[in-house]
Amino acid sequence: MTANPYVTGLSLLARRELSGTQLRQRLLRKGFQQHETDSAVKRLQHEGALDDNRTAALHARQAALIKYRGPRRIVKEIEAKGIASQIAAKAVSELYEELDVREILVQALNKRLTGQVRDRAEFRRLYNYLVRQGFDGYQVLEALRTRSGVIAAQEDV
Repeated sequence: MTANPYVTGLSLLARRELSGTQLRQRLLRKGFQQHETDSAVKRLQHEGALDDNRTAALHARQAALIKYRGPRRIVKEIEAKGIASQIAAKAVSELYEELDVREILVQALNKRLTGQVRDRAEFRRLYNYLVRQGFDGYQVLEALRTRSGVIAAQEDV
């Protein structure tokens, strides 16, 4: 183990973008003292190597464009990394200013469905899946109705 928490922190950040909370936890797990860890984290933040705003923005972009997640779920995932809710909300709102939520929703739907919705049970399963992915219910209904024809007219989710 490297005897310096700053160097260890840099090494961890070289592999993956981490939040301040995540880095602090990893350094403590490696056996560094609390005061050493806090000092190293502050130094890394001051130097710009550790930035929760950047981490939140990168996670939001990846979650939306690669995993096809909706805004609500992305905010919760960022908060789970130990990033403040204001920073998470700002990162997601900035991302969705340049992206169309409906396009991401259609991509998420395409991951699970080719063609039309076949029956009410499938409609319900897809609806629940997309809401769990963080999309608003009304947007999910709109997307599913365009892919389901007659079923959507009769469906009460």
